[in-house]
Amino acid sequence: MKIVGNIIWVLFGGLELAIGYFCSGLMLFITIIGIPFGLQAFKLGLLALWPFGKEVKENTGKTGCLYTVMNILWFFFGGLGIVLSHLLLGVLFYITIVGIPFGKQHFKLAHIALTPFGREIV
Repeated sequence: MKIVGNIIWVLFGGLELAIGYFCSGLMLFITIIGIPFGLQAFKLGLLALWPFGKEVKENTGKTGCLYTVMNILWFFFGGLGIVLSHLLLGVLFYITIVGIPFGKQHFKLAHIALTPFGREIV
């Protein structure tokens, strides 16, 4: 069922979403300061490309104030817009019965887009 969900996801918007994340990640790689943020955009792009069957977990091995500072910068310089768009799409998908699994994936993407530093995709 995961494979079918992922194929439908990719065909009906997941590919465009992933390409957007990959392009923004490449744009962030232009500057040295943007490289860590570009890596997080690639992380979101990989999850947006094939979301069914994957989970988002906190990375318990590495903690520190740097992740907190980076998450705050991420939130104010673009993360808020990403989170709100995924929340809006998730609510719109939850309106229909057929769209509930896809809405769940958008809520998963919103969760990791809120604070991507210190999280891993399993």
